[in-house]
Amino acid sequence: MSRVGRRREWFREAAAVRIVHRVHRVVVMTTTGREHSVPGTGGPLDENEILAAVDQYVTEVGADVQGLWSRALDGTPDAVLGDIDLPARLARLTRNGGKRIRPLMCHWGFVCAGGTSEAGRDAAIRAGAALELLHTFALVHDDVMDESDTRRGEPAAHVLAAEAHRAVGAYGSPDRYGESIAILIGDLAHTMADALIATLPPRMRRLWFELNIELIAGQREDLSGAATGPGDLRRARRIARIKSGAYTVTRPLQLGALAAGADDDVLSVLESYGDEMGWVFAARDDLLGAWGDPRETGKPSGDDLRQHKPTTLRVEAQNHLDGPGLTLLERVGTTDERPGDVEALQDAMTRAGIRERAEHSISDGVDRAVTILHRADGVLHADGIRELVRMTRHIAWRTS
Repeated sequence: MSRVGRRREWFREAAAVRIVHRVHRVVVMTTTGREHSVPGTGGPLDENEILAAVDQYVTEVGADVQGLWSRALDGTPDAVLGDIDLPARLARLTRNGGKRIRPLMCHWGFVCAGGTSEAGRDAAIRAGAALELLHTFALVHDDVMDESDTRRGEPAAHVLAAEAHRAVGAYGSPDRYGESIAILIGDLAHTMADALIATLPPRMRRLWFELNIELIAGQREDLSGAATGPGDLRRARRIARIKSGAYTVTRPLQLGALAAGADDDVLSVLESYGDEMGWVFAARDDLLGAWGDPRETGKPSGDDLRQHKPTTLRVEAQNHLDGPGLTLLERVGTTDERPGDVEALQDAMTRAGIRERAEHSISDGVDRAVTILHRADGVLHADGIRELVRMTRHIAWRTS
């Protein structure tokens, strides 16, 4: 295990954890009423320490939920799930990798706004932990809606629950049971996220509420687009902006900035940057969904093509593929799909220049986002600008 991996594991498993940053520390109350420490303001911040503090908050609220769960059920194991009940399954999901972009964006939003107070930093870390749990909620529910069998290279939550149902020979449909359990796991993640947000300042709570509405509205658009067709580029971009971009970049940045007491000028610049960078994030996600390496993404190659996701790539394919290509586009993901169809569709889209144009669009978006940051000198803190430029490039050309 790497040095970073060992550090994260230690923070997850320790019964009492203390994070000390330079010579400063701040003691805060967790959801269980216990005290712990978060990074102080004694020097440049280490992202690994921030993420470890996020993990600690997730672990704390998870332990609280586990205690309440056991008390409600008198500690009786479930007849199907056994000892690995919903809280334990959720804990495994939150520990299973992920890019952690959202809590990092929350942190760098705090820095961009010139945040210095220890209480403000704790609020940003708490919001980052809530964002990780919200993301887990979205992924678990998304896998049910998309009928995806894998997540991060492992069986999806609903698949594992269906396997447990089959293993004990339970009554009813294993698949329906698995989907129902996955929905409850997602609900539990959302409940835990809301618990972390509950004690934050009113402006942060209001933005959290707006973020949730945008995420659900985007998911509804995604489902409707898959059912009826993506429509035009304007609609596909809107789906990308509210379903992926806003809750990955814009809103996390603004949550962190609000933790620092940001004014409207800071929030406006972060929104402009977030709109550009959110699109870039979604566009890279779409490319990975169509051509990604399963060893990197943890999902089958071409998964979005099979699911008829209403992406800009699909709109481009409808507009630029010829007759045979359009036939493949409509056949993939249906009962008429033939072996090799996905690969043939990928090749047809590449030959039509769709992949190349998407890459150019991402590069243009990066240029616009970086320009916004450089022009914000004097509005955003220099440390935050520097790190967001780095994050911009990392997000744009990631492989998973």
